[in-house]
Amino acid sequence: MLFVQAVLSALFSTPLNPLLGSAVFIMSYARPVKFWERDYNTKRVDHSNTRLATQLDRNPGADDNNLNSIFYEHLTRSLQHTLCGDLLLGRWGNYATGDCFILASDYLNALVHLIELGNGLVTFQLRGLEFRGTYCQQREVEAITEGVEEDEGCCCCEPGHLPHMLSFNAAFGQRWLAWEVAATKYVLEGYSISDNNAASMLQVFDLRKILITYYVKSIIYYVTCSSKLEEWLGNTVIQEALRPCTTPSYADSDPTFNLNIDEDYDPRMAGVTLSSFCNVYLDWIQYCAGRRDKPMDKEWDSPLVTLCFGLCILGRRALGTASHSLSASLEPFLYGLHALFKGDFRITSPRDEWVFADMDLLHRVVAPGVRMSLKLHQDHFTSPDEYEDPAVLYDAITANEEKMVISHEGDPAWRSAILANTPALLALRHVMDDASDEYKIIMLNKRYLSFRVIKVNRECVRGLWAGQQQELVFLRNRNPERGSIQNAKQALRNMINSSCDQPIGYPIYVSPLTTSYAGSHPQLRSLWGGPVSLHNISTRLISSWERLQKGCGAGCNSGGNIEDSDCGGGSSSISNNPAGHGQQGSSAPGGPSMGMAIPGASNPQEPPVTTAQPQPGSEQSLPLGQNWVVRPVPVSQMERPRRAPPPAAPWVPAQRLSGSQLSCTSSLASMASQLEGPGPGRAPLPLPLPLRPALGTSATFAYEGLCGKWSLPGRKGLNGLGGSEGDASPGTPASTSTTQGTPPRGVSARAQVPVTPLV
Repeated sequence: MLFVQAVLSALFSTPLNPLLGSAVFIMSYARPVKFWERDYNTKRVDHSNTRLATQLDRNPGADDNNLNSIFYEHLTRSLQHTLCGDLLLGRWGNYATGDCFILASDYLNALVHLIELGNGLVTFQLRGLEFRGTYCQQREVEAITEGVEEDEGCCCCEPGHLPHMLSFNAAFGQRWLAWEVAATKYVLEGYSISDNNAASMLQVFDLRKILITYYVKSIIYYVTCSSKLEEWLGNTVIQEALRPCTTPSYADSDPTFNLNIDEDYDPRMAGVTLSSFCNVYLDWIQYCAGRRDKPMDKEWDSPLVTLCFGLCILGRRALGTASHSLSASLEPFLYGLHALFKGDFRITSPRDEWVFADMDLLHRVVAPGVRMSLKLHQDHFTSPDEYEDPAVLYDAITANEEKMVISHEGDPAWRSAILANTPALLALRHVMDDASDEYKIIMLNKRYLSFRVIKVNRECVRGLWAGQQQELVFLRNRNPERGSIQNAKQALRNMINSSCDQPIGYPIYVSPLTTSYAGSHPQLRSLWGGPVSLHNISTRLISSWERLQKGCGAGCNSGGNIEDSDCGGGSSSISNNPAGHGQQGSSAPGGPSMGMAIPGASNPQEPPVTTAQPQPGSEQSLPLGQNWVVRPVPVSQMERPRRAPPPAAPWVPAQRLSGSQLSCTSSLASMASQLEGPGPGRAPLPLPLPLRPALGTSATFAYEGLCGKWSLPGRKGLNGLGGSEGDASPGTPASTSTTQGTPPRGVSARAQVPVTPLV
């Protein structure tokens, strides 16, 4: 019977579903392999789609399932950018249309259904499961995450296994399963969620006093930083309402104020006075006012201090009103704190009605003060004494305002902040279950989450879903602990059945059909070059043509390269005369020639250029490692009379410079123009000449440096240094120096050429 049903099921595409969750399978009705989209009605419940009375009386969507659905929505956005590219890169293994995968992590468990595959795109749907799953779901998650590498069994014995291979029992067990692990570490962008019990953090009075202190300081911060401060200080209604607070005998004796939780409580006056308030918070008010761009009066009797005092009294009285004047007890205190955190301010005292003169006093000062105080109270546990310094506290509040979103989870701004990838978020959650009623501080931090990708047999998914539908709809099984949702590690029956559409299953989030494109994957786009479009084709052709021009220009020039062609390969000379004296290649009067010698060209009137370094121990030694450009003086010039001026050096065509030489030459030319400057009788500083070895030359070299003038006898060699032929002996040094004013025999002092150091 089972064999006949399997054959008919394959022919007519009818899934085999288990009968009442048992091991007996029956053939279901025939249906086409097509995905029928419907409205899943899994919209988030928040303050934008609920009535105001519902928001005040009870928390809309207070269960964890509705509040945690936003994380699966954010996970869907992350998959939309990366899923198609990861499938093409093989990170999910083999895939086809209709395949089902399970993404499992510490608290996020979702089923991803591939609806349709296309050329460079994939349409999928994500079904998020409960955060706090049932016992059956937790057992199946453990079966997914447990490793099988430690299994060394073979039948009844444990002989071990070969390296990088599974044992016989582990391999047989893996083939027996209806699922397989496709990836053990699949990284996606998400949020790490941490929740702390607020009752344990506010249990004692000292911790509540710290929270109230930060509450008051946060209100003062938002008052002094507001752009409407001058308007509030000049408002006559506010001034008239706060005038009684400035009298010395005034004390606010509301039952809200308590010596145990209010640091500025005055026992003698049985309340909070302006003087006791200033004793505690005046330094903080003055520091915050000093950080404003415009200076203002910040003494204890100034309107600014009076306004801060009135707002702090109002904020604490609003907390007491929300706590039903029982703030000394923990449960009413948490209830009132949560009411103010979500924006439920109820002004009942006639002394506080002056705040209605401008509602921004509540929206922009008191409300954010409550939320910021909770964040500062959280930081207090990690560094208790850090916020004692006003500068540190001020900078911390400013940084939290810029980088963190602190809001109630029912506020639409909470959902927008998560979908906008805000780095950090904080909220106060009220969880009401059948057996518990507690408050939790939820902290979110954006990070990369690691998932295990599990590929499930798609026929198994279709069969289990069909069995659930037949059992619940046609057989009317209402048992919440029915056998069809019990855990089965071999088929992941609980996770598959709970991910079915409501009311068959109970997913907390079902995404609409979402399409992921390959072009949105950054790593894949860098590998394949992006999509084929007219713009990309034209850009590619233009860049190829420019590279071809550079290559041809470098090849046509002798000794050139692509770098030279970028600097203008067509020009064979360069002008370096920033001061405007003379033309290209001409030498100014009294200065050396600015032309560059062509290597290999013979010029009887201009010997090749050489370099030299004096001996370190000589009397005229120069700084080590500094080359000096030297022009050898011909013998004909050295034999001239001492008073005869040397003739001007002839013009030599300049060699075309490379990019690096050109930048060096231009920078030196600008330095010369700044030092000399244009003017009559002033010549520009000589530019450094290229270093060229003088092969086969014999001449005496004359030097003129910063330390004096000297000359060296030359010889034939690689660099032209050392004594002349016939005069030098093997024991003599390669170069000698003479003191200033005593040139060697036969050398004219006026015939020496100035030397310029090469930078």
